[in-house]
Formats: sequence, C-alpha cells, structure tokens
Amino acid sequence: MTVPASAWPEGTGPSTGEVPVLSRVAHDRAHLSRTQPDPTGGRPVRVLTVDLKRTVPVVEGATGPALVWDEQPELPLGAVYLGEADGVPYAAVRGERSLTVNGRPVDTWTGLREVGADLGDLDAGLLVEAIGILEWHDRHRFSPLTGNATTVERAGWVQRDPETGTEFFPRTDPAVIMLVHDGDRVVLGRQAVWPPGRFSILAGFVEPGESAEAAVAREVAEEVGLAVTGIRYVGSQPWPFPQSLMLGFVARVDGPDDLVLDPTEIEEARWFTREELARGEGPAALPPPVSIARHILDRWIAGEFS
Repeated sequence: MTVPASAWPEGTGPSTGEVPVLSRVAHDRAHLSRTQPDPTGGRPVRVLTVDLKRTVPVVEGATGPALVWDEQPELPLGAVYLGEADGVPYAAVRGERSLTVNGRPVDTWTGLREVGADLGDLDAGLLVEAIGILEWHDRHRFSPLTGNATTVERAGWVQRDPETGTEFFPRTDPAVIMLVHDGDRVVLGRQAVWPPGRFSILAGFVEPGESAEAAVAREVAEEVGLAVTGIRYVGSQPWPFPQSLMLGFVARVDGPDDLVLDPTEIEEARWFTREELARGEGPAALPPPVSIARHILDRWIAGEFS
C-alpha cells in the first residue's frame, strides 16, 4: 500500500528512505586518528559552528539546504574532530551566530529538527554527530569522582580527571519508541507540551538493569494500560537533544484494547485505523519527517508490520 502525499497535512509529507533520516551516514568517523596529536594529518579542515541554541549556518542551494563549513588551515583550539569524507577532515566547535562564515554568506541559522530531513547524507550525519558530542561536553565539564574540571583529550572524545587519571567517554541514553497495533489500528498519544493536534507513537527511556524489550512492555503498560506481545526491533536513530538513541520497535496488543492513560505522561491517546491515517482523516499533525516515529509510522501505514 502506498501512502498518497495528499493524505498528509500540508508540509508534513511521508518520510522517505530505508533508514530514519538522522541515521544516514556518509563519512568515516576515523576513530584511530583521534589518538594522534593532529587527527587531520596536517590537512585543512572544514569546521562547523554550532551555537548554544543548537543552530547552525545554512545556505539554500538549487538542490536544497546545505551546511556552511568554515575552511581552516588546521584544527582550531577547542574543536572536536568528527572524521573525514573523501579525504577531507571535518570538525565542530561552539560559537556565535554570524552573517558570514569565512566570507561565505549565511542564509539562515537553523536547527537539526528543522533542517535535518532536508540535508544531504554527508551533512546530516555530520550534524547529528556534531550536536551530540558538543552537548556532551557542555554537560560533563567536571569529574563525577572528584568534582575537578576535566581536561579534554583525543580530539574531543575523552575527558580526564586530572587528579585520578580516570577517563570519561561520551554517553548515550537509550530510549525505546514503539508502534503498538492490533493489525488494523495503531495507538497514538500526545503530550500536553506538544503543538495542538499532534499525535505520535509511544516512547520512554530504558531504566537501569532493563532490556529494551522489557522497557517497551513496561512503558506501554504505564502510559496507556495495554499488554503487548510480539515485540520486534525495527531500527534506531540518534536524537541528540541532548544525548538519546531512539530504539524503534513494533508490538501487537495482547488482550483487552481499552486505553487507561497515565495523566502525568499522556494527555490524550486514541486508536486510529490504517485507512484513517492513509486518507488523512487522523490527527491534525503527525511527527515530523525528521523523527524515527514518523519513519516507523509511515512504514506501518504502507502495510509493513502486519
């Protein structure tokens, strides 16, 4: 079943591609180079500036938006090495907005949520990495063991406690996001903080000592009071706001289908049929194409996960 573009609210067409858009990658992270005094090997480096609001410089081209990279002769002080593509090193650094980047005009400063789905594979993969690693640095400037300010090593990929010598590496918080269905219908819910009319599939964080599959079952029971079976992993996507990895699943309802909501988590939840969603007769707004929620939901509407 193909979902017609006319079925979606204006400007929110179905996501495309075999993987979630923020899981695309077209560069080598070159992790072995991080141990070198100069991971760029003395080559010029392209540097992306990310401001404190997580926005980046973008230029609109004939084929869509592209990031504006600053061409530098060497890796700037405080920049984090991202890897390379086609022999070109890339890095990211915190900085301020400007109208130009190294003489190149900037059309706009915008964020990953707004532009991520429209960027090419290389820019998209580098931007997710850049935001994720810079967010880690912003939130982990002191040792959890001694409280000392850490020193940054390995091209930005390690922090060290200067007193104990303990190394700290970037951390990612696993979260599950799951499409719950009964074959013909899917459960969609909304949080009170979301824009009016937006619904999405369910999600929650994995707790310590818990498997991802157990987290799926627990979160569904907590949020909407349903028991599920046939829990199946379908893919993942980084979500660096600030440091999550979304693990996508589908699951089938096992037992009664009455929804019992946790009001602290979900403001509203409803069952929607595949036909309703395909005809555009469902929620006023669905998750944006940049999200793995939309990727999974589009695949279910198209007839997968029956």
